[in-house]
Amino acid sequence: MRPIVAVAKAQRRALIIVENLPCPFDRRVWQEARTLRSAGYGVAIICPKGKGYERSYEEIDGISIYRHPQPFEARGPLGYVAEYAWALVAEFVLSVRVLIEQGFDVIHACNPPDTLFLIGGFYKLFGKKFLFDHHDINPELYEAKFQRKDFFYRMMLLLERLTFKTADVTLATNESYRRIAIERGRVPPSKVFVVRSGPDLHRLKILPPTPEIKKGRRYLVGYVGVMGRQEGIDGLLRAVRHIVHDMKRSDIHFSLVGSGTELEALQSLARELNVDEYVTFTGRVPDSVLLAVLNTADVCVNPDVANEMNDKSTMNKIMEYMALGKPIVQYDLAEGRVSAQEASLYAERNNHVDFARKIVQLLDDEALRTRMGQIGRERVRKTLAWEHEAPRLLAAYEALFSERK
Repeated sequence: MRPIVAVAKAQRRALIIVENLPCPFDRRVWQEARTLRSAGYGVAIICPKGKGYERSYEEIDGISIYRHPQPFEARGPLGYVAEYAWALVAEFVLSVRVLIEQGFDVIHACNPPDTLFLIGGFYKLFGKKFLFDHHDINPELYEAKFQRKDFFYRMMLLLERLTFKTADVTLATNESYRRIAIERGRVPPSKVFVVRSGPDLHRLKILPPTPEIKKGRRYLVGYVGVMGRQEGIDGLLRAVRHIVHDMKRSDIHFSLVGSGTELEALQSLARELNVDEYVTFTGRVPDSVLLAVLNTADVCVNPDVANEMNDKSTMNKIMEYMALGKPIVQYDLAEGRVSAQEASLYAERNNHVDFARKIVQLLDDEALRTRMGQIGRERVRKTLAWEHEAPRLLAAYEALFSERK
């Protein structure tokens, strides 16, 4: 346990709370924390423990990280209620500890879930600010996971409204989320700031390929992301089956990087579809392995299915692929087009056969792959990299602290 010590009072101090990923593994949160720290803020983070991030407390780059255990990972609606209730209590306890040890002026809450307004609202009673960092649209996320609009869906809408109502300032990851904050959340436009999750070009470095990742095959298709129900990996595996067994292509390997609740089920599906020898599931891996896979890939894919959630959401993986100069195949989703533009081919929505054909089309056209990769890299460098988003984050904080208490 970290001893309580005297801490020099910073001009402004932020406490960031994130429930679904540990830090610094959560890229967006870590970039935000480092940006605030570089601007002179005192920064502390509360997050869950995770593989490779088991320490209850550590300090990295001058940022204090407090981690709580996460006893289980939920699957059904009642499981999520239990998971989020546990996390909320753990986060509140740690927030008291941070208040005693370091103090803070603002709670910077990152969803999911939309329950952190309870902590933010409590501290507003004592003059603290509350900033809501809108990562996921949870009503749509719930519908995507469980394919229904029931009591829990309506509860998600209520929690979202209460979160927007409690927040002094809201960060939106794209214009679609900004419209939701303004229209559904009734937040004044002046209090909603778009801060996209831009990639860090210092981390995403273009490196030589690692041939052994291709498993002796000519081409590699790469994927990075969560192995969850709504990420469309089952559809990707069906596209792989079409490529291997219907299109008779045995020269393509697929490397899927990431972990999640559906990993074992997806591995079983790959065996059932008789494509397991063409697919490598890496699980969660360090950055060095992730970068090796992406730098070796000839094409990168985003198989997120077309639904209300994915149509309005910006996927970090898209911009990471672009940062490394990789051409992309994805379904025709609104925010996916906003991000990638001409750096991607767009398959017919939820048509895994067309997705497979688009992959093969790109692999068989080296000139097209090169041109698309260059377009994506330049778009990130000139427009989408985190260095372009950091000033927007700091502007949101200036607006937050310029408000009268």
